[in-house]
Amino acid sequence: MAGTLMHTLAIDIGGTQFAVAAFAGGQIVRRQRHATDRQGGREWMLSQLLRIARAWQRDLPLDRCGIGFGGPVDFARQLVAKSTHVGGWNNFPLAEFIQSELGIPAIADNDANLGALAESVYGAGKGFDPLVYMTISTGIGGGIVIGGKPLRGMDGLAGEIGHIPIRPDGPKCLCGSVGCLERMCSGLWLERDFGRSAEELLQDADFARKYVVNLALGLRSVIMLLNPARIVIGGGLSKAQDRLFVPLRQELQRQMAPWPWATVDVVPTALGDDNILYGAYELAAGI
Repeated sequence: MAGTLMHTLAIDIGGTQFAVAAFAGGQIVRRQRHATDRQGGREWMLSQLLRIARAWQRDLPLDRCGIGFGGPVDFARQLVAKSTHVGGWNNFPLAEFIQSELGIPAIADNDANLGALAESVYGAGKGFDPLVYMTISTGIGGGIVIGGKPLRGMDGLAGEIGHIPIRPDGPKCLCGSVGCLERMCSGLWLERDFGRSAEELLQDADFARKYVVNLALGLRSVIMLLNPARIVIGGGLSKAQDRLFVPLRQELQRQMAPWPWATVDVVPTALGDDNILYGAYELAAGI
């Protein structure tokens, strides 16, 4: 019916945490965020999502659902292709499952694609085209928006920045390659390699200066390939703010010195932890 307020369920499935929100009129009216039990795998995650959504459905008329997943998604077939961090997701029809269980239309995409979409519409990337979004958390993902639309590629692999090798002689990544940006710079591996959380490590200015060398190598590849108008960085590590972004911009400018006219514009997310939820909302609006 014309004029009826639509209620959208937005889901963000990450390796460290997951979030569920309900949107009405473009505003978040309910939200829950919880730690992810990686050992529980897919079955644990799905049970948590359904528990929250069904409780909300008792007094909130959910009309549609958008889902961001922390791993490659075959968007055309609406299948989770795989997760390098949690088992049980390979070739799983996530949107179809949610639609069947909750009785509402659902659509899924890679979380970084949704982060890019959200920042381009509502956040720090508004008015910047092309836009690249990178999330640095348990893993590293990337999303690209060109002409207002996410670039997904033939098989949904466009923007998988985390699995670009930056150190050919580096350690093995969970994806099977070596020296990937994710292996060198993600929160999961920083904690395993150094025995402290990424948040604690980035308190140390000397560590941050060394850390951003590898991170800038990955971003330099992005700039040379896509020449974006802006790069927005989200995820847990982006909360380090100036402790990360000041040395990162300096190092990236140094690495880009042979191309002094190239745009080097790197900023933190404007939507914080909610950017994937806003992207899921925006995606679901097109159902």
